[in-house]
Amino acid sequence: MSTWVAPGRVNIIGEHTDYNDGFVLPVALPLVTRCTARLTADATARVASRQRPGEPVAVAIGELAEARERIPGWARYVLGVVGEFRTRGHAVPGIEIEVDGAVPIGAGLASSAALTCAVAQAMRDLCAPGLGVRELIDIAATAENEYAGAPTGILDQSAALLCTPGHALLLDVRRFTAVGAADNDGCQQIPFDLATSGLELLVLDTGEPHENAGGGYARRRAECVSAARELGVPALRDVTALGELGRIADPVLRRRARHVVTENARVLTIAESLCGGADPREIGPILVAGHTSLRDDFEVSTPASDDVVDAALAAGAYGARMVGGGFGGSVIALVDRGRSAAVALAAGQRLAAAGHPNPVTVTVIS
Repeated sequence: MSTWVAPGRVNIIGEHTDYNDGFVLPVALPLVTRCTARLTADATARVASRQRPGEPVAVAIGELAEARERIPGWARYVLGVVGEFRTRGHAVPGIEIEVDGAVPIGAGLASSAALTCAVAQAMRDLCAPGLGVRELIDIAATAENEYAGAPTGILDQSAALLCTPGHALLLDVRRFTAVGAADNDGCQQIPFDLATSGLELLVLDTGEPHENAGGGYARRRAECVSAARELGVPALRDVTALGELGRIADPVLRRRARHVVTENARVLTIAESLCGGADPREIGPILVAGHTSLRDDFEVSTPASDDVVDAALAAGAYGARMVGGGFGGSVIALVDRGRSAAVALAAGQRLAAAGHPNPVTVTVIS
């Protein structure tokens, strides 16, 4: 059996902009999900996970769509990819898959995309050699949307399959997903070599589980659609002037739209700064502005995330913000090399003082 891997991700900036046809700037994590797979001839898809020993799942290949509701939630991500390959006309005689994920689940670090993308790469190489990366991303995203019920955009899958070492990925979602676009349309590798600048990007897990398939994420997406409809534009990406938002009567929808418009601007500002060779420390205040927008306008932060951001900044971080879809998950902090332990300690103490029982876990990108 062969093995395929895909990483988790954090977004430097650009939350909730992907499904609004906007801009995102993710970077891959050193944490990956592994998929070991082989084809069989028995017309059955068998899935096992090292994180769920004793819970293997077996479904007849021809019954994947009908069996969706009785498949355990974790296995829908995997079998959704298998089913989507079949739906698109790729023959799958039978398959055995084992997955092993090191990306923390529920931390807002795209563990589900790492899973679907690892499986999608295995399926491509075993059943559809030569399949382009754009279709692979679409297959992985469709598995999450339609099989697992998580209404995500393509940010996480794109990061898992396109990010390269020492770079962040600037993705223009509209251009990248346009009909007839080439695999490299709408994406650009942006220099993000923190080690050269003596910096580290700290990822702090608040311990509050984050769930994209939950109702809050879906409501925010629906609110963005409503705001765009009220403005008469295809998507909020098409709004570039904040003054236009005065035409939205509902103050909640107006705040949601304001976050998306200002977040797109933050993505482009940071990308331009990094491409121009600026000291990455200069992006710190923009990260903080992004957190404020997610907290106040999009209302997806939590008291624990706010506490960790405040503690990180007080301990010397140049910038910090929540990452992911929100309602729990992780915070990133841009810190000098060697300050990670002190910042993590300060964040942990702040959580404990506020009565949050879960510990902070730490990942560092340098």
